[in-house]
Order: sequence, then C-alpha cells, then structure tokens
Amino acid sequence: MLKNRSETAAKETIKHMFPAVGISILAGALGFSALYISPVPMVQDFGKMLKIGVIISFIACIFFLIPVLFTRDHFFTREMKKKPKTSYGGFEKALGLITKATLKTGPFILIIALLLTAAGVMGDLKAGVETDVEKFMPKDTAELQEIHELREVLGTTDQVVIMYEGDNLLKEKSIRWIDTMTTTVADKFPEVIVNTKSITSVLRTMNNGELPESSEIQSQIADLPASQLKMVMTEQHDKGVILIGVKHLAAADMKQFIEDLSAHIESENELHLNVTLTGKSVLDVEMISALTTGRYEMTLLGIGLVFLVLLIVYRHPVKAFVAILPISLIVGWSGGLMYLFGFDYTPLTATLGALVIGIGTEFTILIMERFYEERRKGKDRREAVMIAVQKIGKAIIASGLTVIGGFSALIISDFVILSNFGMMTVINMTLCLISTLIVLPPTLVMLDRLVKTKQNDHAIINGKVLH
Repeated sequence: MLKNRSETAAKETIKHMFPAVGISILAGALGFSALYISPVPMVQDFGKMLKIGVIISFIACIFFLIPVLFTRDHFFTREMKKKPKTSYGGFEKALGLITKATLKTGPFILIIALLLTAAGVMGDLKAGVETDVEKFMPKDTAELQEIHELREVLGTTDQVVIMYEGDNLLKEKSIRWIDTMTTTVADKFPEVIVNTKSITSVLRTMNNGELPESSEIQSQIADLPASQLKMVMTEQHDKGVILIGVKHLAAADMKQFIEDLSAHIESENELHLNVTLTGKSVLDVEMISALTTGRYEMTLLGIGLVFLVLLIVYRHPVKAFVAILPISLIVGWSGGLMYLFGFDYTPLTATLGALVIGIGTEFTILIMERFYEERRKGKDRREAVMIAVQKIGKAIIASGLTVIGGFSALIISDFVILSNFGMMTVINMTLCLISTLIVLPPTLVMLDRLVKTKQNDHAIINGKVLH
C-alpha cells in the first residue's frame, strides 16, 4: 500500500508540477536573456549564469529531489493509517483571509498599484547613478587610502591621453601645434587639469622653459634617452601623445570633460592630424556608462520576452498578460523606493529589472496554473483563486524567503556596491511576494471572464458539475 502511494505521489507531482514549473523556468530564462543586450561582457555573463543556474536547478529537482523523496517514502517511512482529510492549517487560513480581503477590494487595489507604479517611474527617472568606482570600495581599505595619499603628493592619479598621428611630427607647424595644445588645454580646463606633458614640454624643460629654435629641435630630440622619448613620441616621429593629469572625478563629470576636451581639440586641429582621446580615465567612463545605461531597455526587453513565451505557451494574450502584470508593476515600485531612500543606481542594481522579471514571474505562473486547474474542475472564480493561493501560497512564500535569505548575505558586505545590490534585491523579492499575493488574485478574477476554460460555462449544484 505504501509502495503504491509513493509511486502515485511521485507521478502526480511530476504530472501537475512539471508543466507549471517548466513554463516558469522557460519564462525566467528568457527574462534573464535581456541582459545580453548590455555591451559589457560581465553583464552578459551574469545573464548566462542565471539561465544556467535555473535550468540546472530544474533538472536537479526532477532527477534528484523527486527520486530522493520517493526513496524516503518507499523505503524509510513506516506504514501509517490514512487520516481523514483535515481543514487548512493556520498559515493557509491566514492566506485565505488575505485573499478574501483582496477580492473584496480588487479594483481599488489595482488602481493603487498602478498609481504607485506611475509615481515610482517618475521617481526612478530622478534617481541618481553612482559612477565613482572608488565609492564602491570600503573607505578603510588600505589600498584606497594609499591612492588618496599618492594623489595628495602627486596632485593626481588619473590621466587622459591625447594621441595624435602625422607623417612627420618634427615639422615646425606640428611642433607648434603640439606646444599650443599642451598649454591651451591646461588654460581651458584649469579646474580639471593638474598637469600636462608632451614632447614640447620636455624640450622646454631642457631649455629653461623656452621652446628651442626649429633648427635645434631635431638634434635635441635625438639626444633624449630612448626610454624618455617613448613616453611622448615614437622613434619614427609619426605618433605622439600629450599626457594630461586630471583631478579625480565621477564618471559623469569625467564624461562631460572628455566631451568638452574633444570639442576643443577638434576646433584647434587646423593641421588635420589624426587625434584620438584615450587613457584609463576614458576607458573607465566608457565602462561605467555601458554598465549603468540601458537598464530601461533591458527591463522592457525582459518583459517583452517573457510575455512572448507565455503567449506562445498559453496561446491567449490575457493569460500572458495576467502572469506578467504583477511583476511588471514592481519595476516602478522599486525605482520609486530607490529614489525615496536615496539609493543611486550602480552597475549591479542596473540589472535588477531583468532579474526581478526572471525570478518573480515564477510566482505568478504557479498560482495562475493552479487557478485555471481549479477552474477546469468546475470551481467558480473566487473559490478557484482561494484554493490556488492557499495550496500554492505557502510554497511560493518559502521560495521567496529562500531567495531573500540568500541575497541578504550581501547586505553585510564591506563593498557598498554589493551591499546596495543585496538590499535592493531583498526589497524587490519582498515586493514580488506582495504583488503576487495581493495584486494577482483580483486580477485573475476580474480578467477570467475573458478566458474560456472547458468548465467555465458549467453550472455547479450541490458540488456536482452539470453539463
């Protein structure tokens, strides 16, 4: 008897849970795929690892967890007498009361949720973006303190490089242009530029601050040590650089400076040399900009991909819409909370939209699947959603709390970027649970009239379905 019950339980688990969980895994994986549009390889790899993680978890559940549970019940559980069916426990009753309250105030809840989303989007547009890499690190880090000390001694540790190319840079016109550019950029941006160095500044140092006559330039350059010449010009005299020491700026301010500097160089490039701005500071700006921009595109793409796969699976736009709506609202709520709490976006929190869509959709799909399963059995809308929440709600809350617990560990990190990411992930996962249990039930009931199920139009009398 126990053997039959174990086999039946395993088969029923796979039969009922495999489709729902499989759909949620597929939707989540596509939500994570939105991270692929980021131009930064590390964000793309983050999306790949998230997809691989959920797929491996699903495979492990089917081929490891269920066999383990079957083995436990089949070999290590004693025969027990069948107990009569009992009513819901205290936790399920509480979920039932919450669901009943949400159904009574369904339209009001949806209006409030939409208004909060709109307000959150407005706040998100005003939220700041932290682009200073040094602020991501613990302030008491020895290496960071040493950088600050070095900066006080040298005046700067950041550098922008003007690289120029020409046929013969030792011509008088080219030397004059290099000298003019070396001095004018410092005068043009005194609040940013600390010092400059080029072939002409080296020549001036050798001649008591004066630029030598054109007839002497080539011979003096030939007398320079090769190691010193390579710092500012190639041996072929066809490429050179102007090294610009700049103050430490946030990426946004550095980006503006680079744009202004580029415009200044273009306006002063009467020789039409091939000029390029490069250097570590330029690379840092490009990296941070790539990491922190495109978060709206990633989020919208994640929503679109999840909606598309649900539309293909369910072949009904309302079902796809119902599953994605409660989680889509969270994107606005999250942005509003970031603005309200004064959190700035970082390269990690910029990926949260796609992350929430990928994880949160699982909750809504599981409840929605159970809801329509009860509807096919002939239950009315309200009874079906009550059963769905009471039967699946406990598992969803346990799953959500597991995610919250895992990411909570990041909050205690000394690195601000990790701590903020952990905090916002915990907040977003909490919002996922709230939206799934508060917003989804009335949405299912109100939109169910637009969805035809096999038993939708059957009358139910004395617990029997009449055809």
